[in-house]
Amino acid sequence: MSNVRNQTTAARRQSRGKFMLWTVIASVVAAFAAWVSAALTLEVWVMFAGFIAWFTRPTSLTNSLSAMLCLWFGLAIGAVSGVLTGALISWLGQLALPLVVFLVALVIVGLRTNRIAGNMLAWFLGMVIWFAAEFDITGASFLHLAVATSIGGFAGYTCQALNRRWAE
Repeated sequence: MSNVRNQTTAARRQSRGKFMLWTVIASVVAAFAAWVSAALTLEVWVMFAGFIAWFTRPTSLTNSLSAMLCLWFGLAIGAVSGVLTGALISWLGQLALPLVVFLVALVIVGLRTNRIAGNMLAWFLGMVIWFAAEFDITGASFLHLAVATSIGGFAGYTCQALNRRWAE
């Protein structure tokens, strides 16, 4: 909540022209990233998930890059949790899913204070992408999702860089 307040306060302090420039830059970058994703036959919504992950901690390049890393770890742990749940269903029945969710949450929440891997939002966003995409567990699937989210992450970086240069 405080992040939203800080952004609102910052927007009020920005001149109207800079506010409009920031908005136009972000819109152009997002539109271009969507076009690139579609041109490469990648899911645009997956690209936007990378864009969202980039901005979960936009205070520094390191924080944003670690958010992308957590997103990619989330993709992997999503795939592993799907396989694990499937393997345990015959043995545990309906308890398989809550057990796997518990174990995954232990890992992700347990890493919350880690400087590099502590972005829980990005981890869970990666898991959401994995399950929503409904891809088979193959190297091509991971590459596909990694490229699409990377386009979004690069769009986030570009948006930040351009806005720092011209709109702040």
